[in-house]
Amino acid sequence: MKYLAFAAGVLSVSAVWAETPELTVYTYDSFVSDWGPGPAVEAAFEETCGCDLKFVGAGDGAALLARLKLEGARSEADVVLGLDTNLTAAAAETGLFAPHEVSADYDLPIAWSDPVFVPFDWGYFAFVHNADLAAPSNFRALADSDLKIVIQDPRSSTPGLGLLMWVKTAYGDEAPQIWEGLSDNIVTVTKGWSEAYGLFLEGEADMVLSYTTSPAYHLIAEDDPSRMAAAFDEGHYMQIEVAGKLASSDQPELADQFLQFMVSDAFQSVIPTTNWMYPAVTPEAGLPEGFDTLITPASTLLVPAEQAAAIREVALAEWLGALSQ
Repeated sequence: MKYLAFAAGVLSVSAVWAETPELTVYTYDSFVSDWGPGPAVEAAFEETCGCDLKFVGAGDGAALLARLKLEGARSEADVVLGLDTNLTAAAAETGLFAPHEVSADYDLPIAWSDPVFVPFDWGYFAFVHNADLAAPSNFRALADSDLKIVIQDPRSSTPGLGLLMWVKTAYGDEAPQIWEGLSDNIVTVTKGWSEAYGLFLEGEADMVLSYTTSPAYHLIAEDDPSRMAAAFDEGHYMQIEVAGKLASSDQPELADQFLQFMVSDAFQSVIPTTNWMYPAVTPEAGLPEGFDTLITPASTLLVPAEQAAAIREVALAEWLGALSQ
C-alpha cells in the first residue's frame, strides 16, 4: 500500500509538471547572470504566469541574431530579448518574428511605434575609466593618446556594433582614418561586454567600451565613486534594447503575456540596478539615487533602424580593414 501511495504521488507530481507551460527566452549572458535582471524577472513573472520561465544565455546581443538565423523556425525560443535598433530591421527581415500587441507609456528619447519589437531599456555608449585619468574628450584625442582600450567585436556584441555606428555616424567618410588611429590603442577585442569590462577592472586597459550608466553600478552597488564615463564632444550613440516573440513559438499567448509584463513596473523597476541601464518605462519609484551623477551627452547619435543594416556593412568593412593593417 505504501508503494502504491508513493507511486500515485509521483504520478500526481509528474502530471503537474506536464501541465506547467514553459516559456523559453533567449537573451545575452549578463542578463541571466546572478547579478543581472534575470533571476528577479524570472521570479516575478512566474508568480503571475503559472509557468516555468527559462532564460537561455546565448553570448552577447549580436550573437542572438546569428543563432536565430542558424536555427530558423526550429528554434526552441519563444521570445528573444537583447537585440537593439541596429539589428531590428535585419531581424524582422528573417520572417522569424511575429507582431506584438503591447501597450505602454514609454519614456524613451525617441517616439516608439515598432509593430514587432518591444523596448525594455536604453542607454548611451561611452568609454569608462578611472576617475584619476585625464580622459580624452573625443575620438581624435583618444587616437592621439597612449591610452589602452578594450572594445567588443561588432559581429557578436551590440556594444561593439554600437561603437562602429558611433564612429561612422560622427565621422562619416573619415571613419577609416579614425579607426587607423585607434588601432594602436586597442589592447584586445572581446566577444562580449562582460569579458571586456572584466579586463578593464583587472587593470589590463585604461578605458573600456561600456555605457554612461556603468559608473552607477560602482557608486550604488559598491559605494565606489572612482569610475567615470568620458564625455565625448561628438555626442554619444544611443542604444535601445528590445525583445520580440518568434512566429514559431508554441506558447504565443504566454509570449505575449511576457512582453506585456516586460513593460510593467515589476520588470522595469529592476532594470536600473541590475542591468544598469535606463528603463523604457519610468518605474513608480523613479530612478535610484546616483543616476543623477551620470554624464549627459552633448548630443544624441542614432541611425534609424531601417538604415542601420546598410551602414553597418560599410562600417564593418572599414573597421576590419583598419585593424588588419
